Amino acid sequence: MGTENGGSNIPTENGRPKSHIGLDTLDINIPEERQFWNLTPPELYEHILKNDEGILTDKHAIRILTGTYTGRSPKDRFIVEDEQTKKHVDWGGFNTPISSEVFDKLHAKVADYLSQKTVYIKDLYAGADPEHRLNVRVVSEAAYHGLFSHNMFIRPDDEELASFDPNFTVLAAPYCEADPETDGTRSKTFILVNFEKKLILIGGTLYSGEVKKGIFGVMNYLLPQKGVMPMHCSANVDKKGNAAVFFGLSGTGKTTLSADQDKTLIGDDEHGWSEDGIFNFEGGCYAKTINLSPKQEPEIYATTQMPGTILENVVLDDKRRPDFDDVSLTQNTRCSYPIHFIPNASETGRAGHPKNIIFLTADAFGVLPPISRLSPAQAMYHFISGYTAKVAGTERGVTEPEATFSACFGAPFMPLHPSEYARLLADKIKKHGATVWLINTGWTGGSYGVGSRMKLSNTRIMLAEALSGSLNKGAFHVDPIFGLEIPDDVPGVQRELLDPKRTWPDKDDYTKTAHKLAGMFRENFKQFEDIAGQEIASAGPLV
Repeated sequence: MGTENGGSNIPTENGRPKSHIGLDTLDINIPEERQFWNLTPPELYEHILKNDEGILTDKHAIRILTGTYTGRSPKDRFIVEDEQTKKHVDWGGFNTPISSEVFDKLHAKVADYLSQKTVYIKDLYAGADPEHRLNVRVVSEAAYHGLFSHNMFIRPDDEELASFDPNFTVLAAPYCEADPETDGTRSKTFILVNFEKKLILIGGTLYSGEVKKGIFGVMNYLLPQKGVMPMHCSANVDKKGNAAVFFGLSGTGKTTLSADQDKTLIGDDEHGWSEDGIFNFEGGCYAKTINLSPKQEPEIYATTQMPGTILENVVLDDKRRPDFDDVSLTQNTRCSYPIHFIPNASETGRAGHPKNIIFLTADAFGVLPPISRLSPAQAMYHFISGYTAKVAGTERGVTEPEATFSACFGAPFMPLHPSEYARLLADKIKKHGATVWLINTGWTGGSYGVGSRMKLSNTRIMLAEALSGSLNKGAFHVDPIFGLEIPDDVPGVQRELLDPKRTWPDKDDYTKTAHKLAGMFRENFKQFEDIAGQEIASAGPLV
């Protein structure tokens, strides 16, 4: 969308369009010369470089180092407990209550801190569907947060900016730290969400993912009240208008697999499913860049060579070229870019009701089939489970995977009970007749350390057959341990690969490992059995 001044009647600040609602409503009092409203990417580049927040790469993307925190701090995230959240929020786990008194004290601290600084304000939308979008204001002392927000959210035009009325505001003060003893926080870092005041406070961390996921959490709280299903997923649509959504935790491939040259990309991370279809929450993508290559992921790689893209915690060589194989700073290296940097990205961020739903898991135990079809009850079971597995470490010889269960494939961002999202998803699957698939992008032929990672080329072939509808017409057989329907044949893929047991040299070891993972599924699901009901609870592993 446009970012140039639209006419002399539009209020401006430092030459940029400014909302009629100022910072004084947030108790921030800053002289106008230290307020920078809705700067363009080139202008934000100037401030980032002037402030020594980042450096240019050889292709004029901008590299940012986020310091101590190279990822989110979920244990430092709190939700203010009030009359409404007390009733609706699923307290415990990632949803930790904090009092309004603690929030107000930190709000005053942040407001006073930012009043002494130069700040960057971006007014943007979350939600491509105007009926369900959220007007978001991001205020930060870091110009980098302004560019990140510009990339990641949906950009209003100048007329819209002039009349912008924020529904939710993020105050980011990355260098303002809390005192746990006097401020009532867990550490010096804090991410506080206040639904009554429509305000998020972020302090003690520069990592920009807190801004993005903070707003995602807000959408996940508000939209179900309107019957809209919020989803931690990527989405694309083919030339016939058949949409697909891809659920999955970090590292399972939802960004990679949705970026298909033959399909239109709706978005790579956060969507809603309303009565009219699916819509992107964002206006950009935030892709992991570890081991990124032009051969395996050409669309995403190309964005890293463009001015306007942010490379977070990526190592540069002596010629300022990114080295995506170097994880010395963090394994969570990322790039942020506007979605139109992907050539086949949707201009509207919207599509119809999905025909296929994909659950992605990177099973490091190597016992789940590379693709299987789920019954409606199994779909709910695996959605509530949200399984993937991580390798235990990167040292040579480490062979024991670590199971990870994250309800709804995004537990840290889900303020409501998982069953509420599951019911919404089940209703929409039933109403619109979507087929649900479980795809394992993890290991085959053995667990991590023995087997090998599933080839992306094979996964793409199986996915294409599923999305085209061809796979649904073929024959299936049932896995005796997990109860999953496995296709007998996928053209272009070796039959032995479809049944994980056949890829293991030691069949007894496979059975032992599969039973172990099945037990982990059942143990994890015990916490949901009463609310999920018998039909869903019995849709898990058969042993």
